[in-house]
Amino acid sequence: MARSRGLPSPEQILEFLKTADAKVGKREIARAFGVKGADRVDLKKILRKMADDGLIATRRKRMSDASGLPPVTVLRITGLDSDGELVGEPAEWAREGETPPKVIIQTRGGSNRASFTKPPGVGDQVLCRISSTDDETYPYEARLIRKLPGATGHVVGTYHPSSRGNGRVLSANRKDRLEFEVARGDEGGAQKGELVRAEITRERRHGTAQVRIIERLGDAKDQRNISLIAIHQHGIPDQFSREVDTAAAELAQLKPPEGRTDLRDVPLVTIDPPDARDHDDAVWAAPDDNSENKGGFKVIVAIADVAAYVRPGSVIDKEARVRGNSVYFPDRVVPMLPERLSTDLCSLRAMQDRPAFACFMIFDKTGRKLNHRFDRIWMKSAARLSYAQAQAAVDGRCDDVTAPLLEPVLRPLWKAYQALKTARDKRQPLELDLPERKLILDEDGRVERVITPARLDAHKLIEEFMIQANVAAAETLEKNRTPLVFRVHEAPSPEKVDGLVKFLATLGMSAPKGVVMQPQHFNRILSAARGGPNEQLVSQTVLRSQAQAVYTPDNQGHFGLNLRRYAHFTSPIRRYADLIVHRALISALKLGDDGLSEEDVATLEELAGILCMTERRAMLAERETTDRLIAHFLSGSIGADFTARINGIVKAGLFVTLTENGADGFIPASTLGQDYFVHDEQAMSMVGERSGETFRMGDMVDVRLLEVTPLAGGLRFEMLSDGTAGKPAGRKSRSAKPGKYRKPGNRQRRVSSKR
Repeated sequence: MARSRGLPSPEQILEFLKTADAKVGKREIARAFGVKGADRVDLKKILRKMADDGLIATRRKRMSDASGLPPVTVLRITGLDSDGELVGEPAEWAREGETPPKVIIQTRGGSNRASFTKPPGVGDQVLCRISSTDDETYPYEARLIRKLPGATGHVVGTYHPSSRGNGRVLSANRKDRLEFEVARGDEGGAQKGELVRAEITRERRHGTAQVRIIERLGDAKDQRNISLIAIHQHGIPDQFSREVDTAAAELAQLKPPEGRTDLRDVPLVTIDPPDARDHDDAVWAAPDDNSENKGGFKVIVAIADVAAYVRPGSVIDKEARVRGNSVYFPDRVVPMLPERLSTDLCSLRAMQDRPAFACFMIFDKTGRKLNHRFDRIWMKSAARLSYAQAQAAVDGRCDDVTAPLLEPVLRPLWKAYQALKTARDKRQPLELDLPERKLILDEDGRVERVITPARLDAHKLIEEFMIQANVAAAETLEKNRTPLVFRVHEAPSPEKVDGLVKFLATLGMSAPKGVVMQPQHFNRILSAARGGPNEQLVSQTVLRSQAQAVYTPDNQGHFGLNLRRYAHFTSPIRRYADLIVHRALISALKLGDDGLSEEDVATLEELAGILCMTERRAMLAERETTDRLIAHFLSGSIGADFTARINGIVKAGLFVTLTENGADGFIPASTLGQDYFVHDEQAMSMVGERSGETFRMGDMVDVRLLEVTPLAGGLRFEMLSDGTAGKPAGRKSRSAKPGKYRKPGNRQRRVSSKR
């Protein structure tokens, strides 16, 4: 159609978007290709189809190539190019198996100069505006917006002195494991093997860079210090300044003010993990007494009113913007807000008066939301319950706390949830139910055991109530045309879907063809695999095909939840994005003078970029710390055999996950056997070049632990199991010589106790 009527093809549109110097919308595309009159209708159809297929993204009526970096991105400076220009890459890159793109950071030219007390350098993180280039080496260029604070230009590792010269710091970063030189006098009193933080003092193009030790973090063998590695490696601020601490200490408990609705007689309850330190949401439900809504329910979701304490532009607010979110480690929490707020004034403690921001919702008997409204209230939580405690009460096992709450509070909550679940099932969000591991620590901070907590209806109840409140917030703000930060999850790209379809074919499974994939299509795939040998494999592969959720001022919907609009409203104690949504509601509904500031509105796009970075930073830091703690836990098990599942395959080897404790490790391809193994990317397998012996994603195998590097969180295993019989991969073009051919089945085995 496009060629016969002179309309541009999708390929031509993508090329135009990549080379455009200014903002591009439908009007600019039509003008560039000379599309006029009735042809504009067909152009809109082409653009809508491209958006549905994930080829383009629309932000505030301007379009961009969806395969690229966001227009505002946080970069980490990694070095210099041959012309001395700074080179960076995305600060946090979560696309497993993909190399992050290199970005040239423009620092020359008067209009691009930003004011820095110290110019940015290697290791620093900078907020930049991104544009694409035609350079294959550097496909993007960036213009500096501002340098971000944090422990940049630093390295965390263990100190190793030398009697013959300068000492060394061995990086704890699993990705590089670099050594840095420490000049005499720059040891900072560090002892042999001690965990330290060092500042890079001299970069070298060749050879070892030099550092100065600026902080001793403690004994590297003490597991209580393990989370400090990730905190300092990722530049997570973990100490509040004296100014912030003073400002927090001066805050006093609010008194019930005029204009705030008094709901202290309503038995709202908090339901959280048993070890939760902050409680920012409470819930209540009851049958609707409106005769026109028989079988329906009234629901209140009350959220800590952080905006009442954290005013825009205050020192506490500025610190919260930098942190972006709280970070949760097995042994500690790095909070976004000072503890005076996070665990005291803002936390919805049981039987204590607290200001809150409430979402009042009415649902019919099928769980369809009929209406909602927001108000600032005064509340008193009737009880602090754990998920297991609330679930046990509903299941008939009450304790002294839940017994008096069962009929008036808990039963109505569960009945309302059943109605909401009916609507959820009809909506069909993406049903990925992947188990999460939890580390149980002893009194000395050492890992005692690793468990997978049961997923209860109590968890699902709170989750669904929070989702509905988040949707209500987004709907209200969009209706009032108030700026906000949406929580966006885009549909998977056509390339990812195509890869998934091809992989499913290798398992004898099919996927819908000729349709734009929706969550229900993925759910059918997951359902078809449920209960079979490939259930976990298919779940992981579907997960990897999905895009990553982000914060943005532009509504693009939430694919995973199958919602047209979504915003985070329910966790302002631990997420700055939620605080922005609270302020937006205050401004839109005229509920006070502590709403959005001019700076909030002017920097919304930049703020969204920072919040995406801090969220990914927290996820990586939490995951790395868990890996390090489990590595410590297994350091006494070298030589032990385990059952594992292959959960990742790259050219270099196999990633495996132990079924016993969820520990992740690696088996180098060179150690699989004497055949040469080839990576079949489409079939997600490793195949012997001459034997045809095959290891596939999802295979259950026996492995032996050979090496543990606790500080890096690394585990190296040996394969004990034989692969399945398959077709030989055939000779590939390569420089390495193939190993001696070995028939499958002759691996030596040693008897070893499993732990």
